[in-house]
Amino acid sequence: MIDCITCETAHLFGDAIASQHRLRYKVFIQQQGYDVPSYRGMEFDQFDTPAATYLTYRDKQGVVRAVTRVSPTSMPYMLEEVFSDMVTFAPLVKSDRIWEGTRLAVDPDLPDAERARVVGEMMCGYLEFGIREGIDEFYILMPVALQTILMERTGWPVTVLGETRMIGGEAVRAVAPKVSPEILARVRGKLGITYSVLQTADDLAAVETQEKVA
Repeated sequence: MIDCITCETAHLFGDAIASQHRLRYKVFIQQQGYDVPSYRGMEFDQFDTPAATYLTYRDKQGVVRAVTRVSPTSMPYMLEEVFSDMVTFAPLVKSDRIWEGTRLAVDPDLPDAERARVVGEMMCGYLEFGIREGIDEFYILMPVALQTILMERTGWPVTVLGETRMIGGEAVRAVAPKVSPEILARVRGKLGITYSVLQTADDLAAVETQEKVA
């Protein structure tokens, strides 16, 4: 299950917001050596704003073991503010129908089988969230190898926004994955996921109401 958390609903998900910052510190600073801000073992940047939504996977203890951050491009966003030189094939757009995905992190300590399942659920979480919010596509800066594994092999179409460049020893490029119910069905089929993965605050409230009625 992928929790969809905003600053307005964070109180319903325990310490998930702090937990995802701790996971990002572990992955991006300790493991990958990013030179980015941190505080008390939590990584953050200027795009952790009230406009951000966090898609997280939590284990049975409530610890975030995977996260990605999504934000509307109608607000300042990373590809525009920091990596605009990576977009050379088309102009960047500011729109509530285009969101940016950043800070995708999966706990390296997860067993391989669980890690593969969680990554698949995160992909479907992106698409389910996009459909719920009326999003046409995402902007994502990602390694080409990861794009091949996550998107090309699952039939998730993307528009390439710029030339491939080497960053931190990896071939990276900006892409715009499309969003539609048809794409979600195709990706679910490739991954063998037959259920909805996304859980919002409204979903939690509906479950609580059903339990009270029962």
